[in-house]
Amino acid sequence: MSEKGTDIPRDTSGGEAQMSFWDHLEVLRWALIRIAAVLIILVVVSFMAMPHIFDTLILGPASSDFFVYKWFASVGRLIPFFPDFSDDGFHVDIININVASQFMTHISTSFWLSLVLLFPYIVYELWKFVSPALYRSEKSAVGRAFFAGTFMFYLGCAVGYCLIFPFTFRFLAEYQVSQTIVNQISLNSYMNNFLGMVFIMGVVFELPLLAWLLSRLGILHREFLQQYRRHAVVVLLILAAVITPTGDPFSLMLVFVPLYLLYEFSVRLVRPEAAA
Repeated sequence: MSEKGTDIPRDTSGGEAQMSFWDHLEVLRWALIRIAAVLIILVVVSFMAMPHIFDTLILGPASSDFFVYKWFASVGRLIPFFPDFSDDGFHVDIININVASQFMTHISTSFWLSLVLLFPYIVYELWKFVSPALYRSEKSAVGRAFFAGTFMFYLGCAVGYCLIFPFTFRFLAEYQVSQTIVNQISLNSYMNNFLGMVFIMGVVFELPLLAWLLSRLGILHREFLQQYRRHAVVVLLILAAVITPTGDPFSLMLVFVPLYLLYEFSVRLVRPEAAA
C-alpha cells in the first residue's frame, strides 16, 4: 500500500523501493501465472487419482462404512438420545442419467479438489504481493490473519464433510413422503450438494476473519456484536435448521454450536468502539 499521492510503497526494512503502477501489475501477473501453473499440475494429478478419491472419500457418506457413522453409532450405544446410526445396511446407489455426466464430474471434481489444495499457495502468493507495502506491525497482523484464514477455511471444509453433509444426506436419502416412492439419487444431485455444503462451510468459517477486517476498517465494533447477540442466536438457529432439516435437536445443535462459536470468536476479535 503506497502513501497517498506517491508510488513509493512502505518497506519493513526502513528503505523505500520505487515501483511504478506497471511494475506492480507485472509482479501480480507473474504471481497469477505461478498460481495457474501449480493449479494445472494439481488438476492433472487429481484427475489421475480421482477414481480412488471418489470411492474412498467423496462417496463415503453414501455407505454405512463411513467413519463418522461408525463413530456416532459407538457413541449412541452409550448415550440414549443420540440418533440411531447402528444400521449397517445403509447404502445409497448413486445413479447417472446423462451420457457425459461421469466424465464432466471427473473433470470438475478434480478442479475443485485442486483449488482446495491450492488455497494455502494462493494465500502465500497474495502475501508476497502485499507484504512489501506494509509496516512491520501491519505485516505481523496481516500475516497472522492470512494464516488464520487458511486454517479456518480448512476447518470449515472438514466440518462440512464430516458433519453437515453426512447428516443432511443420510436424512434426505432415507426420507420418504410415501412408501411407494423409491429414492434414486443422481450423480449431479449428489455432487451439487456435496460440493455446496463443504465449500459453504469453508466460507462460513471465514466470518471471524471478515469481522476482524471490518473492525480494522472501523466499520464493525465489539459493542455492536454484543448488543445484537440475541438476534444473532435466532438467525443462527434458523440457519442451522435450514442446513439440517432432520428435525431432531441433536443434529440442530451439531450445526448451531459451531456457528455460535464462530460468532463469539468474532466478538473477541473485533475492536471495542473506543479503540477504533
